[in-house]
Order: sequence, then structure tokens, then C-alpha cells
Amino acid sequence: MDGHSTYVPKSGIARWLEQRLPILGLMHSSFISYPTPRNLNYFWTFGAILSAMLGIQIITGVVLAMHYVPSSKMAFDSIEHIMRDVNFGWLVRYLHTNGASFFFLAVYMHIFRGMYYGSYKSPREVLWILGVIIYVLMMATAFMGYVLPWGQMSFAGATVITNLFTAIPLVGTPIAHWLWGGYAVGDPTLNRFFSLHYLLPFMIVGVVVLHVWALHVVGQNNPDGVDVKDVARDTVPFTPYATVKDAFGVCVFFIIYAWFVFFIPNYLLDADNYNPANPLVTPAHIVPEWYLLPFYAILRAIPNKLMGVLALAAAMGLLVFLPWLDTSPVRSGKYRPLFRFFFWIFVICCVGLGYLGSQEVSDSATLVARILALGYFGYLIVVLPVLGLVEKTKPVPTSIADAVLPKGVAAAE
Repeated sequence: MDGHSTYVPKSGIARWLEQRLPILGLMHSSFISYPTPRNLNYFWTFGAILSAMLGIQIITGVVLAMHYVPSSKMAFDSIEHIMRDVNFGWLVRYLHTNGASFFFLAVYMHIFRGMYYGSYKSPREVLWILGVIIYVLMMATAFMGYVLPWGQMSFAGATVITNLFTAIPLVGTPIAHWLWGGYAVGDPTLNRFFSLHYLLPFMIVGVVVLHVWALHVVGQNNPDGVDVKDVARDTVPFTPYATVKDAFGVCVFFIIYAWFVFFIPNYLLDADNYNPANPLVTPAHIVPEWYLLPFYAILRAIPNKLMGVLALAAAMGLLVFLPWLDTSPVRSGKYRPLFRFFFWIFVICCVGLGYLGSQEVSDSATLVARILALGYFGYLIVVLPVLGLVEKTKPVPTSIADAVLPKGVAAAE
């Protein structure tokens, strides 16, 4: 198997189409005969899960947009109309709102898997950067979507987050005024956010296409972090081997997703957002959605507004430079004992920041958040560069086949 398409059209129509637009051959080479490392585990199914969740979010979002009214006087009531009067409107909305949370759950698993197995290392730097761009676009889309119901927490969240731009010297205030469409959050703000919330998912699709394209150029990483040397021994066809595994992973993920949608659909939503927005009332505790909480905790941990915004931007921006911050020649964490220890400390810091972001501000919580934020930045800026110089790694297999096949066993052609 050389990795090139072996698709041969069998019908006259298929041959005619293949000569003019070889889309069937492209699909065959990308999703049928594409050589996949034979040692992939179930953490690699999150790519398929994310593709499915993106499709669900776009479809349900388009349906909701047909009934939503982007007006400060009618937005909240239009959501109630969707829930009560539109056929299966409650289902579409709960699929969309819970889908956002499950979309981020899958993307965080995807990111941590990539960090653990070194999927950002050469030659996959561009692949990783495109993934970070998708992640940032997702956060922007999710934040704007959270504002659309125009509940009490939506209004408060929009006010707090957009005010952060005013901390940027010279250009910050004009940017904030443009987002607001005036001098405060109001009707023009809602219209802008609705337009951008509708547009950004299609931008995400475009970057996803580039992400998949880059993946097919450099090939998939694998748990052992070694390159494919012999296609016949080290890889298997994408179909049926990877597709069956992906289908199973998607089904398990969707069972959990469906349980939330049908049994506890409001569990991840804030109760304050079921009250119409009132500019004269401020919620006692303003909390963004859970997937934004680690960055919110970093922002709150720094007393200076500008420094907090810079730390927030750096927390996301540093991920772009991960391929160069990690100086180790070994990709996979399987063969890096010290890296594994610090990696799990990093994960604990991220989870801890997420928890603290959901809590009310106090001196003790702020202190712990600062310590965890130092752990977050210390891992990226100090630990990863130093580990590559001092860490003694375990022996890395010479090939994928040597890592997973018993000695003397040949791979099936």
C-alpha cells in the first residue's frame, strides 16, 4: 500500500465525473485507502468526534437562526418561542447549547492528547498552529453565542469581557465602541454578536479543511511518536480499521451527550440566564461557561487590568509556539518519564484554574489561582525547554511495527 488512491470508477457516470472532477478519487484516497498508523489508540477518535460535533453545531445553529430575533427587546422572548412553540425547538436548542460544551470537552481531550504524544513537533508545526487557530475561533464563537439569549448572565458577561478591550492602549477603546455599536452594551452589540456568531463557524470549517489537508500531507502522529518507515508494515488502511474505531468512539461520546440533552439539559447552564437582561441589575457572581473558566481565573488573578489582559492573551498565544518551546528530540510522552510528571502537573493546574474561575473572588482563591497560573506559564516557558536538555529518555522503537507487533510476525499486506 503506497498511500495513493486506488479508486477505479466502475460505472460510466463515475468515470465521466472522475475525468472532470475527481472528488470520488479524493474521498477514496483520504478516507478509504489512506495509510493510518497501526498503533493508534482511542484518543485518536476525538478528531472524528469533533467533526461530528461541528456538523451538529452548524445544523442546529442554522435552524435556531431561522426563529431567533437579534433585538434586545425580543431576543429573550424569541428563545422562549423556540422552546415552547417551535416543533422540536426545545430539542434543537438543547442540542446546540449542550453541544457547545461537548464540543469543547472533545477539543480539550484532543489538545491534551496532542501535547502528551508530541503531535506538535516537526513536521506537524503548521498542523498544530491551525488547530490553535480553530480553538481560538471556537472560543470567540462560543462567547458570542452565550450573549445571544440576552439573559442576565449574557448581558453581564458581554459587559465584562468587552470592557477588557478598553485596557489596550490607544486602540482598545475604539475597538470596544465598535463592538458595542455605541458607548455601552445594547441592541447594536447583540446584532454584531449574532452576525459574527453565525459567520465564525463557517470560518472554522475553512480552517478545519486546511487542518485536515495539512494532516494528510505530513501524516498522523502515533502513540510511539515514530515516523512511518514501511507503509506495508507500519500502517493499515483507514477503512475499515480507523473508521470502525472512530464510529465506536463517536457512539460512546454521543450516548453521554444524549444523556445530558434528554435528562439534565440545564445542568451546564446558568440559572441567572433564565432572567431577562436588566442593565440595572448585576448578578452576584459573574461566571462564563465552564470551558472559558481557566482563562477567566488567570485574568482575575492579576490585579492590573492591562496585565491581566496580556496574561490572558499569552495563555492562548504561547500554545502557538509549543513546537519550538519543547526542545526534546523525542515526541511521545511514553518515553519521557520526567515529562510525564510535569505534564500531569500542568493538567492539574488547568483543571484547578477552571475550578477557581467558577468560585467567588477571595484572597485565598486569588492566591491559589496565581500559583496555578505560574505553574501554567512555567510549564510552557521553563519546563519544556529545560526538559529537552536534561531529560534522560527511554529507548524509542525503530518503527511502529517493532513497537506493536511480536518479533518475527509480518504485517498482513
